[in-house]
Amino acid sequence: MSGDAYKLRDTPWLMRMSSKFKDGTFIVMPRVTGERRRYVPFGYADDGSIPGDSIMILPGAELFHFGILESNVHMAWMRMVCGRLKGDYRYSSDIVYNNFPWPTPTSDQKQRIEQTAQGILDARALYPDSSLADLYDPLTMPPELRKAHTANNIAVMKAYGFDTKMTEADCVAELMKMYQQLTS
Repeated sequence: MSGDAYKLRDTPWLMRMSSKFKDGTFIVMPRVTGERRRYVPFGYADDGSIPGDSIMILPGAELFHFGILESNVHMAWMRMVCGRLKGDYRYSSDIVYNNFPWPTPTSDQKQRIEQTAQGILDARALYPDSSLADLYDPLTMPPELRKAHTANNIAVMKAYGFDTKMTEADCVAELMKMYQQLTS
């Protein structure tokens, strides 16, 4: 046991917070999210935030990563492969994130995804008094946020070379083909 950890035994009643995250931006990924949501409400945080225990983090993440993860493409994958807690989606780094086939975009496509990802964050910022749970309620999601997600979805689909009109089932089928190629 390290010296610091050993000293903590003397005050077991004190709440212990994680140390502040010091390495730039990161994506906040909830471990569980409601089954009614079209999108998992991932967060995009920066220096000084303290991650909690009911989330996972993706350190060093860029807007590009946020845009891909907040897309219909990733959500289709997540709905297909994730576990469930009751009816809710249980997001897992091992099963959902680590097995997700990422696109290989051109520099223009990557830049477009960064722009649309920022558009999602900008749309969220229009509602500073609303939580992510409020913003992503399927019945009350603000129109600006829906529009920002639609623009992001189109940009991500193009980066994959997918038809923007394809069904979710077709999208998952293409992702599974990509996954098979990556693992063979």
